[in-house]
Amino acid sequence: MHIGKFESIMWSIAFPGFSQLLTGHYIKGIFFVLSEVIINMNSDFNLAIMFSFIGDFDQAYSVTDFQWLLFYACLYFFAMWDGYRTAMPSEEKLSFLPFVFSAYFVTVGVFYCTKFKLFGTLIGPVFIPMLFVIPGLVIGFTLRAIILKVSERRSFV
Repeated sequence: MHIGKFESIMWSIAFPGFSQLLTGHYIKGIFFVLSEVIINMNSDFNLAIMFSFIGDFDQAYSVTDFQWLLFYACLYFFAMWDGYRTAMPSEEKLSFLPFVFSAYFVTVGVFYCTKFKLFGTLIGPVFIPMLFVIPGLVIGFTLRAIILKVSERRSFV
């Protein structure tokens, strides 16, 4: 089954490994799905999500195992990039940069979610890391554009 870049990203956002399963990469897909389940269960991330969405941030912090949660961003963005890479045009260059920087910044967001306040309030181990995706994407896309522009100029010299 062929899925496009947009569908690949959307399935990977829904659940790491779904994009790989849809494209017939069953071993990778099963690995990503099982890894997500193991990390999610050990970090109690679903409980943290639930408590964060109902505004009980203290409870979200208390149920979260941060040692396990730190693995989540890397797995999530790597699975997303892998699904995207499978569907992207072969001539596309440096597409990994926005994914790498997003994973890095989300991990930093997990580190600082117990310290970083938004409007004077700690808003949990879910929303702060999610907000850190934005600078990760901006830096990743910007760096990609700069590198591509510089390499394009050098090829004309």
